[in-house]
Amino acid sequence: MTYDTLFTVCNGLAIAGWFLLIFLPKWTWTQRLISGVLIPFMLGGVYLYLFMLHRGSVQGSFQSLNELQLLMTNPGFLIAGWVHYLSFDLFIGAWQVRDADRLGLQHWHIVPCLLFTGLYGPVGFLLYFTVRFVLTGKILVGRPKHEDEDDVL
Repeated sequence: MTYDTLFTVCNGLAIAGWFLLIFLPKWTWTQRLISGVLIPFMLGGVYLYLFMLHRGSVQGSFQSLNELQLLMTNPGFLIAGWVHYLSFDLFIGAWQVRDADRLGLQHWHIVPCLLFTGLYGPVGFLLYFTVRFVLTGKILVGRPKHEDEDDVL
């Protein structure tokens, strides 16, 4: 499979996940399996494959901006970096849908957040927390664990 084909396939998977989050957020399989686990897991596998395939055989590193720029001149590492973004952004989008549902937010309130998370990652994350705070007054995520509760895997 060429890098161009891999790029197209990974983008298609991510777009399918975003479509489900935006248009079918209440479908059980959307949040809990497809967009929240399955697609990010598959993209993670692609990332791991590309990383292991090319590590040690390319110039550059994560030690400085110049070294990172050199590393990203390798198409395999460049695609791996892109897949990293696709996977994590989609995972965060699925979390946003679950969190908003848990807090009783209407889905249309967070659709712009999802779009920004899908396109601009951290900007959508910041927007979500801003909307979340304005509508609920909540900053903390989840609730603190009590000492008498067992850990759940």
